Amino acid sequence: MFCRNERSRVTVARGSALEMEIRRGRCRLSLLADCAQDTEIQRKLERELRLREGACKLLGACSRREQALEAAKSLLVCNSRVLAYMAELQRRKEAQVLRRTARRPSDAGPADERLPCRGTVCVSDLRIPLMWKDTEYFRNKGELHRCAVFCLLQLGAEIHDTPMVLVDRTLTDICFESAVLFSEAGPDFELKVELYSAGLAGGAAQGSTPKKLATRLSTSLGRSAGKRVRAAMEGGPGSPPGNGGTGPLLLPAPNVPGPKFHLLAHTVLSLAEVQDGFRTHDLAIASNEESSFWLPLYGSMCCRLAAQPRCMATPVTSGFLRLQAGAEAQSGARLFCVLRGTDLLCYRGPGEAEAGQEPALTIAVNKETRIRATEREGRGHPPGMAVTNRYGGEEVTHTLLAESRPEAQRWMEAFWQHFYDMSQWKQCCDELMRIEVPPPRRAPAVLPRQGSLYHEMALPGPAVPPPACEGLLLQDNAVSAEIRALLSSYYSDSY
Repeated sequence: MFCRNERSRVTVARGSALEMEIRRGRCRLSLLADCAQDTEIQRKLERELRLREGACKLLGACSRREQALEAAKSLLVCNSRVLAYMAELQRRKEAQVLRRTARRPSDAGPADERLPCRGTVCVSDLRIPLMWKDTEYFRNKGELHRCAVFCLLQLGAEIHDTPMVLVDRTLTDICFESAVLFSEAGPDFELKVELYSAGLAGGAAQGSTPKKLATRLSTSLGRSAGKRVRAAMEGGPGSPPGNGGTGPLLLPAPNVPGPKFHLLAHTVLSLAEVQDGFRTHDLAIASNEESSFWLPLYGSMCCRLAAQPRCMATPVTSGFLRLQAGAEAQSGARLFCVLRGTDLLCYRGPGEAEAGQEPALTIAVNKETRIRATEREGRGHPPGMAVTNRYGGEEVTHTLLAESRPEAQRWMEAFWQHFYDMSQWKQCCDELMRIEVPPPRRAPAVLPRQGSLYHEMALPGPAVPPPACEGLLLQDNAVSAEIRALLSSYYSDSY
């Protein structure tokens, strides 16, 4: 009796040591994964800081309005990404500290450790209606108010921006046609949509207003005093260093000259707003009519917000199962089964599945499906599972037999994870939603001028050639090759 107890204690001790070693291994793997992710975030952060420096230099060197607006937009996007990456690094550091200080992180059962699959979220056909006054839109009266606008979309640490467009009273809505993809979203995602605007005063090129102001000052102050003020503001031998001269600093130069974008409106979209169709969402307006960048918004925006969980788009698991047709243990055909989306696809062999042929049998696997283990006692009865669905008022059960007990456990775990994913992604797992793939980003040659729904519905007339472009974004001789390379990589690289 004593020997048996000793043997039991030794067995328990060995089991505990093995369990502790498994826990340590899991912790080491988790730390390695965290370090790799942190390194990737730091690399992205350093890249955005370099792009930010290039955008600041470009903004100071721009001589054309299109260039200055694109540089100001790039600077704002870089700043937003820097803040997002820093917040993500801080969040991961806090999570690592919590895991290290936890005494027994694996005390919770496997159900508590279960995480839903990731998915892709797509925003497309983004339109923001405008509400101009009748005298402005129909009678074309009043001052022409023009703004440059774009949208910033953020999901976690991933940030995307839309192309920039010019908006004035001839438009009834702001349109961003291109789709925006977020490939690492969870079912608890919060997608922030922010609309930024910069007022354009009279369409004058950058640098013309200070010259006009200098001319007025030189005229009103007199000939000698006016000369000194004009030289100080325009740049010359006696102008301050901030304006390109060598004289004393008379006027404070801004840190980053050029146009400024301001937040015009914003909203947050979540899983509840996902729908495979065009839908209207509320906007919170963050400006007033007195602002130079103000636009008359309705307070709503329209877009198509779709989501595609990976459990719906890619196979969850696959392997051989035997369909039990009768009471015999080994009855039925041996089929190659693939669990994907809302179906268990059963093929005669892996070749048919790889070729995309029609399956020999399709068994529904949705939120109403019930699955239970069917392991029987005795030899010659392999473990399996019973898949039950209701068709109309009748229940239909398919019994599938695995080739071994570990294989049956693997299939059951895959089914439970799949049901958990469907419960978290909700309506996104009713059917596979269509995801639009956006074209690769390129540096815009001009600020795109939009039409509106009103003009799209107008009767066709004689073609009117578009206005000539004042200048290309990345073709200024004053911009160094290094800055052009930085801004080119900003538009060509994907995140």
